[in-house]
Amino acid sequence: MKHALLVFLGGGIGSVLRYLIAKPLNNFHQHFYLGTFAVNVIGCLVIGIVMGLASKNELFSQQGVLFFATGVCGGFTTFSAFAFEKHAFLKQGDFLPLFIYLFSSIFLGVLAVALGLWITRITE
Repeated sequence: MKHALLVFLGGGIGSVLRYLIAKPLNNFHQHFYLGTFAVNVIGCLVIGIVMGLASKNELFSQQGVLFFATGVCGGFTTFSAFAFEKHAFLKQGDFLPLFIYLFSSIFLGVLAVALGLWITRITE
């Protein structure tokens, strides 16, 4: 039960952070969900750093990983909103923005995780 509470608390924090960052950025550009894009890439970077530090330095306990990686990052990243927004592009027939957004989100997300893991290796 303690583990579920850690994920719950972290998820709440991540969700609020997502709202505070994504809301104004999504209103910034009409045809590109910049806020969702930003939180997904930032979330991927943060989870890379957390998991890198947890596995390398044992800086995070199992509870710390549950709170930060599963909770905060899980609440912060918005792949459910990501999928919904891609559906909206499809529905509107906006195929070029759909493919640019889809592939750049995946590519930069994976790259950000790798960067986070790399950052933890150079901090020895």
